[in-house]
Amino acid sequence: MTSLAITVEKVGKRYPFFELQNLSFTLEEGQIMGFVGPNGAGKTTTIRLIMGLLQPDAGSVSVLGRSMKAAQAEAKRDIAYVADGMGLHANATLGWHIDFVRAMVPYWDKSYAEQLLKRFNLHLAQPIKNLSTGERTKALLLMALSRRPKLLVLDEPTTGLDPVARHEILAELTDVMLDDSRSVLFSSHNTRDVEQISDQITFIDRGHLIESSDKDSFMERWRRIQLDVPEAAKLPPDTGLASIVSSGRSTVITTGNWSPALEQAYRDSGAVVRDVQRMNLEEIFVASVMSKRRELEKPEATA
Repeated sequence: MTSLAITVEKVGKRYPFFELQNLSFTLEEGQIMGFVGPNGAGKTTTIRLIMGLLQPDAGSVSVLGRSMKAAQAEAKRDIAYVADGMGLHANATLGWHIDFVRAMVPYWDKSYAEQLLKRFNLHLAQPIKNLSTGERTKALLLMALSRRPKLLVLDEPTTGLDPVARHEILAELTDVMLDDSRSVLFSSHNTRDVEQISDQITFIDRGHLIESSDKDSFMERWRRIQLDVPEAAKLPPDTGLASIVSSGRSTVITTGNWSPALEQAYRDSGAVVRDVQRMNLEEIFVASVMSKRRELEKPEATA
């Protein structure tokens, strides 16, 4: 049986102008989950619930097999957390921060911390106020990773980074996962980063779950299909239809339910399949979100 690093079950959290609704997903041990949503989707709220910084109004959260309501202290011993804009003392040095964290956590890998200092080109004597945005993120990641946590939770860690700094951080996260017992929840609105390093993906938008599944199998189901559709043709039903755009006889279908059998069904209907294109994660994310929004905005059927 697969062990779970995170279990979010039917979680709800209500604010005056926002509601997280019936959110459920799991992160398997040893996997990286890309947690994707537009700004304001509820990513940070969800992460705060996972970290025990907030309590849900409904549902439950378990981390590393422990309830975040009943056994939060035990669970947090094995979790490290990095968030965009996390506060550091501007006038203190990086070395001071490292010593402070070392004194607070149950385990610290000194040799790994020294390795990361060299890899990230950081120095213990550097005052925090003199670090760039990328260097501050690297410093936070160094202090998180050197704890050797079982679960690493990252909230928008690559926001505002230049391409080189982003590459260095993503490369280190990839190396971290060589230890197949460590898990990462990686929140971002940058789908390129998520596509590059994630094993699992979870999409949310406006407080609603859009998708949560294995990344590769999910992406394999998505296609953009260009058809010529004669007047007499009757297209087959497609339960994964995200959008259909027609201009004369030319029709472009975006589907999250592609298979060779579906493609053949289009041909059998009398349509001519002109092109079938794979989609990148950004295209899939936009199609998924817009399809879900249209679904939620439909007026309820009258009795």
